[in-house]
Amino acid sequence: MTRAEKAERIRKILDRLYPEMDIPLDHDNAYTMLVAVLLSAQCTDVRVNEVTPGLFALASTPEAMCGIPVSKIREVIRPCGLSPAKSKNIAALSRILVEEHGGRVPDSFEALEALPGVGHKTASVVMSQVFGHPAFAVDTHIHRLAARWGLSRGKNVELTERDLKKLWPPESWGRVHLQIIYFGREHCPARGHDLSQCPICGWAASKTRIAAEARRR
Repeated sequence: MTRAEKAERIRKILDRLYPEMDIPLDHDNAYTMLVAVLLSAQCTDVRVNEVTPGLFALASTPEAMCGIPVSKIREVIRPCGLSPAKSKNIAALSRILVEEHGGRVPDSFEALEALPGVGHKTASVVMSQVFGHPAFAVDTHIHRLAARWGLSRGKNVELTERDLKKLWPPESWGRVHLQIIYFGREHCPARGHDLSQCPICGWAASKTRIAAEARRR
């Protein structure tokens, strides 16, 4: 089976399992989405959603966030981890949004990735889920599943993103991104996973990989 044939079969399974999806991170606008995605680095979406109501009660716009001391931001977001760096980045990017973008989140990769703490993955999520631009956000979880399913041999998320973009049309990237995230959480965990019983790994993963994963369990 070719990668393209696998991708089409996977798409049908994902569409059946997840015909409708909510964005996992709670947000009200482009700015709160940007901050939530930044906070999700090395943190679960569940934890981020527990923390952001308190943060956004203090400030839900760049202008308001500029008036909050970094120490206070750090205190509120501490449960998300990496709070020293994340609090400084939230304060700094808020100031840049006010001073250089009129308080609005820009809808370009170049401008987003120029913001403190905003990498390509974060920019891709915002571009896709907020602005509707074609973007395929690949994090370590999607990177792992793409390898399991034989859709990519990329040694890093950048190479995996390149491979996945070739398999589905641009208008579907944002949707497939969310579907893979949900599937990974509900059916395809990183550890202790029986690939042979997985709705996708059971047929998409190589026999060698299935056997190797079984030995690790």
